[in-house]
Amino acid sequence: MAGKNVLNVNDLNFDDQVLESDLPVLVDFTATWCGPCKMVAPLVDELADEYEGRVRVVKLDIDESPGTASKYGIRGVPTLLVFKDGRPVAQQVGAIPKTAIAQLMDRAL
Repeated sequence: MAGKNVLNVNDLNFDDQVLESDLPVLVDFTATWCGPCKMVAPLVDELADEYEGRVRVVKLDIDESPGTASKYGIRGVPTLLVFKDGRPVAQQVGAIPKTAIAQLMDRAL
């Protein structure tokens, strides 16, 4: 379940919502069965609120959208990937603290 400022994306709308976004985008590649993903999710939701209007935040379930996950070489979850101007500019795999997620987002600003 995503927060109010977090959009769930999939293989069908990924290009529109992420690659064509005017704002930098943090993509949280996640899975429902992933324990560390559940630890990172509330942090991502908080940052989505804090960065509202500056960075778009989306979640993509790798089991529901394997094409996009494969395209970007996602082998482990959670993986946080930051896109700017349609290109990946920062990536982190695994559960990380909120400050580290914020630093990833700041790289795209």
